[in-house]
Amino acid sequence: MAAPVQPIRPAATIIVVREAQPSYEIFMLKRTNQAAFAGGMYVFPGGRVDGDDHLHKYDDYRFGPTEAQSQQVSALGDEWRGYWIAAIRETFEEAGLLLAYRDGEIISFDADQERDRFSAYRNPLHKGDVSLLDICAEENLQLAVDQVHFYNRFVTPLGRPRRFDTRFFIAAAPESQRGKHDEKETVDSVWITPQEALKRHAAEEFGLMNVTRMQLEWLSELPDKRAVIEMAEKRSDFQTNRPVLPPSERT
Repeated sequence: MAAPVQPIRPAATIIVVREAQPSYEIFMLKRTNQAAFAGGMYVFPGGRVDGDDHLHKYDDYRFGPTEAQSQQVSALGDEWRGYWIAAIRETFEEAGLLLAYRDGEIISFDADQERDRFSAYRNPLHKGDVSLLDICAEENLQLAVDQVHFYNRFVTPLGRPRRFDTRFFIAAAPESQRGKHDEKETVDSVWITPQEALKRHAAEEFGLMNVTRMQLEWLSELPDKRAVIEMAEKRSDFQTNRPVLPPSERT
């Protein structure tokens, strides 16, 4: 009897980039070995799209998408709101990086008190005790959708025990935010160049899923942060990738 077909869950993730020498760095998280999906692997912050991510109430707490992002909206389809909200929510929950405005400026974690206060939201957000909507209302925030650019889409191949239909986004890191793993689902975090990540992966020191490796290979061709962000801002071709596993790898 054939194994049942696994459901495909919608997901969203952000490739967060910052200035570095000689090129730029990307924020990556190491998932715990006990994770049901991608255990022990280094990944970009992200996760499943929840039903609440689609709520129109978020329209009062977001800036963007802008007219310049109209092609991104069209490529994402009718559920564009949920993907953007999920990507920002998961990036804050998993990585502590919050892409949001307060009083027209990207929120700063320069002050220890501010950083600690926002860090305290992460565990309740993960547990579902508070929502990102609650945080936005409490802190007078607007989510920086205009800074988060749809890049491409990957669908987990048939045969994997868990399958996701993931929209990948690209965003510049807020200059004053450093990011940190959540010490629950993720046990380590690092800013790393695509080239170094690929080099360490080849040496079997830095576990990567194929989809992550492919993204890093594409990004490694770009020389600096400015080129990455410009590519994302001007993108009009949003590739959908549907890899197929060889029969020997199907479970």
